[in-house]
Amino acid sequence: MGYITGQNRNQMILFPESIDEYVKEDSTVRVIDAYVDSLTLEGFGFKRIRPAATGRPPYSSADLLKLFIYGYINRIRSSRRIEAETYRNLEVMWLIGKLTPDHKTIAQFRSDNSKSLKRVFRDFVKFCNELGLYGKELAAIDGSKFEAVNSNDRNFNDEKLKERIARIDTKIDEYMNELEKTDQQESLIKEDTSVPKILVELQQRKERYETYRQELKDKGETQISQTDPESKRMISNGRSDMCYNVQSSVDSKHKLIIEFSVTSDCNDTRQLYEMTAASAEILGVESLSSVADKGYDSASEIAACIMAGYTPQVIGADYDICLEANEPNVNGEPTNDEEITEHQNGRCVYLRDRNIVLCPMGKVLYPSSYQKSNGSAAFRNGRECSKCSCKCTDEKYKRFEVRMARSEFTKEYNDKSLRIRQLNVRGDKEIMRQRKSLVEHPFGTLKRGMDAGYLLTKGITKVTGELSLSFLAYNIKRVINILGAKKLITAIMNRKKENVTFEQSPFYCRYAA
Repeated sequence: MGYITGQNRNQMILFPESIDEYVKEDSTVRVIDAYVDSLTLEGFGFKRIRPAATGRPPYSSADLLKLFIYGYINRIRSSRRIEAETYRNLEVMWLIGKLTPDHKTIAQFRSDNSKSLKRVFRDFVKFCNELGLYGKELAAIDGSKFEAVNSNDRNFNDEKLKERIARIDTKIDEYMNELEKTDQQESLIKEDTSVPKILVELQQRKERYETYRQELKDKGETQISQTDPESKRMISNGRSDMCYNVQSSVDSKHKLIIEFSVTSDCNDTRQLYEMTAASAEILGVESLSSVADKGYDSASEIAACIMAGYTPQVIGADYDICLEANEPNVNGEPTNDEEITEHQNGRCVYLRDRNIVLCPMGKVLYPSSYQKSNGSAAFRNGRECSKCSCKCTDEKYKRFEVRMARSEFTKEYNDKSLRIRQLNVRGDKEIMRQRKSLVEHPFGTLKRGMDAGYLLTKGITKVTGELSLSFLAYNIKRVINILGAKKLITAIMNRKKENVTFEQSPFYCRYAA
């Protein structure tokens, strides 16, 4: 009994097969084609959307967008690898009509349209929201480190710079001593009036490092990077690497991503309110529960969420805080103006709009000074803190520090008409159990399943555009798994042109049962 044999590659075919016959009816590539064709790309701000009257015609933004979405869904992110797919991949040939754009054209499209790519991601989220795929009740928030295009050797902090400057000074001294010992200094000067080349290079390097130190001091930053200035050295998987901190918000119904943001902050302590508020705005709801791990345990962020009407659930949070009395509390119960007499394990809260700090006893701390050493503002109320036995402020200076940029600090504040109430913040254990299974799933899929754990672009704006493609690809794959390709294309076509049934659309012949 022989093997299954294929067709003779030299066999002539009288009626050639079309490329469309090689693409399966429920293929992901058909979803990509239908979705991008349904978009009016002019409204998304893509560059060169209209071809010029003269010169060589450009590639369509729609074709390049389709190419990138297909690449990211299939673990192909490099522009050179995407270019290679245009010559050998039948699905890509079908998708963009056998076009073969150069890798530079492909890379430039991603680089030039970062903000537009983020708008496309949000459009697909809006589309999924219209389909009822978001539960709009609970959002799990977490951050993950994505490796930046910057080596550790091209990143400096003040300590590292001082060490290198000291090392250069030692080398200069050793070189000068060697010249004196061998009595070569006079001969060198006679032969060449300029300083020896090696000393010039060392001195230039020293001056460059001193410039970096001054830049760190002026900007109030802790580190500076050379290849990608906006990336920072962060702890990732137990290692210290150059990364960006990528925040994401995931809906509990189908584990679809609601929103994401890219930040240079090394930790998550200032991200809870921003991500919760952005998620609620995108979903179009006034109230939303959010759950996060203990890295988000910031009393000020939790207070900001509560005052905005959201319900934050943070692992490890169990303490008293004071808020404005005219805002709803965690349970939506009426507020009261009872005098605050004591607290258990209280935390101070920074009210950004008023630029004041409320202590757990309801006393106001006012902006005092800015601490350049640690990049934070100090808030004090010596009269009240001296009479209080609580340990919510620094014991020695009786101050509370709030991290902020030097440009954000001001001594102006507003504490008029301030009515205060006290709350106990405590997480719901049942909700917290769901957190890991919700928000860790997309990050794991992106980094392992889609090979997107490292970045190819530099700068927060361009990195945001790149990650927009990654998160969009994840959501598309997820929705296909939930609805199926045929139902999703039906929904896309109905969205594109209202009152047109699937049977009346040009896609019906491909998907008819």
